[in-house]
Amino acid sequence: MRQSDSKVGRIVLLGAGGRTGRAVLEVAARRGRAVTAVVRRAAAPPPRTGVRGDVPQDGPEDGQRGVRHVVVADPGARGALDAVIGPLDAVVSVLGPTGRGPSTACTDVVGSALASMARTGARRLIVVSAHGAAESRDRSPYCLALWAVEAHKMRDKESMEELVRASGVEWTVVRPPALKDGAPTGRYRTGEDLRITLTSSITRADLADFLVHEAAAGAFVHRTPRIAA
Repeated sequence: MRQSDSKVGRIVLLGAGGRTGRAVLEVAARRGRAVTAVVRRAAAPPPRTGVRGDVPQDGPEDGQRGVRHVVVADPGARGALDAVIGPLDAVVSVLGPTGRGPSTACTDVVGSALASMARTGARRLIVVSAHGAAESRDRSPYCLALWAVEAHKMRDKESMEELVRASGVEWTVVRPPALKDGAPTGRYRTGEDLRITLTSSITRADLADFLVHEAAAGAFVHRTPRIAA
């Protein structure tokens, strides 16, 4: 049974220090959503939200709004997120592996999050994957080009998706095309059969808008929506 909107707690944001993570924080702040922003390094500047109400890593939570920054040195380690994820929280992962070589970053952290969710009773999980992963991979020019350049990252995304699909949580796997910076437009399309081409893209701000809304609305539970401008 899906959590009702009134019972959804904080958004626990994995990958909060990246560009997409910062966009999610900005959208959540505008909507008055409380967020736990998980970052890897205490020395890293916290993502800017543009609103008052941020609290430090070890500061009090107001329970209603604002951003709580939590430093987790290795969020992929066993039990690393147990103290971060609450039973009513919605976990949102915008992680993306860095570098050109093989990586298991997305798989490791989402696997750790799923284990913590099982122990804490949290139910809602949204992960950002990529169009071209798993059954969305086809012989289209977009997928051929993506896998030619980003095969290592795509394998990590596919492995992550396998864990998510096998879990018992209320998951949503979001598959965007190319991400770009830019102001939010509010004009984007979503759907599991949305056509993606070589020129398809979505701004991080619009992707963030969808993620924050979906965390509470749950319109795509156990589904794999694509999103594009």
